[in-house]
Amino acid sequence: MKVKDLGFQPYSETLQAMQDFTSNREVQTEDELWLLEHHAVFSQGTNGQKEHLLGLGDIPLVQSDRGGQVTYHGPGQLVAYTLFDLKRYRLGIRNMVSILENSVIDMVSAYGFSAKSRSDAPGVYVEDRKLASLGLRVKRGACYHGISINVDMDLSPFLSINPCGYQGMEMINLTDLGISMTMEQAKQQFVNALQAQMSLNT
Repeated sequence: MKVKDLGFQPYSETLQAMQDFTSNREVQTEDELWLLEHHAVFSQGTNGQKEHLLGLGDIPLVQSDRGGQVTYHGPGQLVAYTLFDLKRYRLGIRNMVSILENSVIDMVSAYGFSAKSRSDAPGVYVEDRKLASLGLRVKRGACYHGISINVDMDLSPFLSINPCGYQGMEMINLTDLGISMTMEQAKQQFVNALQAQMSLNT
């Protein structure tokens, strides 16, 4: 895969770029992993319901075409977008979800913490507090969107929504666990974990 570090990017423009990439890709197109941070924004998935928006204030809400409900993106959160041809790897959408979740679980376990996924609510959790949120979209056998990992961000905007449609869902940063790393270190550790998971599953 081609790994691209895109720094800070607006959500709407990135969404359009992912859609364009996926629509224009061909059989031989190399898969890409986009690593970035978004400026403060709420994104609402295709299943989004208004009752999960509690009072957004000045932070914009963008309608997305990923699965799931509403979530928040902001500085200090690592967003990893997986523009992968699932047919090439003979993976289903559930397989890709598990690969992303297990990549974050492996990152956390390297520091001695036990993280887990949930069958009823995609993402990664540490003691029922949510560390990473996940949503994908598949078109023509290729996926886009991906996973967002709370590294060291202001979590207070999550109080303005029911995160991923769950009332009272508590969010957590890596730093809340005592795991201190720069964004660059988080990116590299995630890439390593994802590549290992892809090798195990394809």
